Amino acid sequence: MLIFSPSPHRYFSPESRVSLCSVSSPKLGLISCSLPVRSSTVRRRRCAVLCCSSKARGMVGMVEDMESTVPVVALSSASEESTAELGHSPTFLDVRTKGDLLSGIKKEAEAGRLPSNVARGMEELYQNYRNAVFQSGIPDADEIVLSNMTVALDLIYKEVEDPFVFSPYHKAIREPFDYYMFAQNYIRPLIDFRSSYVGNISLFYEMEEKLQQGHNIVLISNHQTEADPAVIALLLEATHPQIAENITYVAGDRVITDPLCKPFSMGRNLLCVYSKKHMNDVAELAEMKRKANTRSLKEMALLLRGGSQIIWIAPSGGRDRPDPVTKEWYPAPFDANSADNMRRLTEHAGVPGHIYPLSILCHDIMPPPPQVEKEIGERRVISFHGTGVSVASKISFDEIAAAHGDPEESKMAYTQALYDSITEQYNVLKCAIHGQKGLEASVPTISLSQPWERD
Repeated sequence: MLIFSPSPHRYFSPESRVSLCSVSSPKLGLISCSLPVRSSTVRRRRCAVLCCSSKARGMVGMVEDMESTVPVVALSSASEESTAELGHSPTFLDVRTKGDLLSGIKKEAEAGRLPSNVARGMEELYQNYRNAVFQSGIPDADEIVLSNMTVALDLIYKEVEDPFVFSPYHKAIREPFDYYMFAQNYIRPLIDFRSSYVGNISLFYEMEEKLQQGHNIVLISNHQTEADPAVIALLLEATHPQIAENITYVAGDRVITDPLCKPFSMGRNLLCVYSKKHMNDVAELAEMKRKANTRSLKEMALLLRGGSQIIWIAPSGGRDRPDPVTKEWYPAPFDANSADNMRRLTEHAGVPGHIYPLSILCHDIMPPPPQVEKEIGERRVISFHGTGVSVASKISFDEIAAAHGDPEESKMAYTQALYDSITEQYNVLKCAIHGQKGLEASVPTISLSQPWERD
């Protein structure tokens, strides 16, 4: 996602990169998973957009891109309902075996109730998810795959039957059907927790205190996969469940339009935007997309003015991808205008705000396509692997601006400082996970831990 302004975009990339050894076989992950019981879901209509004050309207920039942002959805357990109350075909709720699941996809496709491309995507998603969970070596893998994929495919099918419409600001749907917990349970078996790490856990306690005081927190981050929000939440849920559940993600249009992805987005708080990379794919829709992004900007301004908000945004405007030559992964370059406009929104909110650089490494479990794709419906490659998230101390724009007389130079230097911090943290996570150094990869400024291991 991006926040943009009329001025030309400036990008930053690392000056030096560290090459690490390749991945070895992952260790056994600490995994728990439960089968959620589906209840009837609420199909929300578009909400009216609230008006902003003149102060909010005067804020520079517009929220723009995130090629794809949030991932997985969650369903929570609720009272069991009869198939008649579900309001749609029970095909994927009546399955008892893998054969039932695959034959259900085929039956609905042949009946014309599932588009062929969606049916292919559902079958591929099942096979790839099954292979990844079996790769983990966890007990009862068959049962976990069947239970999680039964719910996932049923939700995807319902998206085809009765598409959910996201409003500019989407609140996570937690009842009567808990989409957040479904996402957690779906992604959990893909994470090797024994080779996963959190950097600077103490800073999340600092954030929690500031949120309780009514301050706003902005996480400037790189972006790796559709599963980023679930990975962040799973690595923080043992120590910081409030942060894990309440982050608002700036989300690109693709994760709120792709039927295979939409259920995984409905369990997250989202500020929905149209990606700049796809703004002019259909010329007739460009103006509508720009107006929608303006509404999302106003929603963000209102949220920040209310205080106690934690917002995640990736100024790169899309997911990280490997270098085409070296195949090494690094945080994608940042757009300076995006980072600067997010800073200005935070400063003009009327309540204290703090910007922290956050780094995430999780591309192995669900890597994006090698190149940005125009069409909706990318292939979902899935694996079992270690992941990591790290945060560094907040970065003060005023301190950087004091060393630079020119506002443009200050903007560039601030963005570079954010990017450098995220890249430094990423390299530490990379050394711990890919380089197999574990906790020994810690450095004086980045202390790694595994908070889920605590008694």
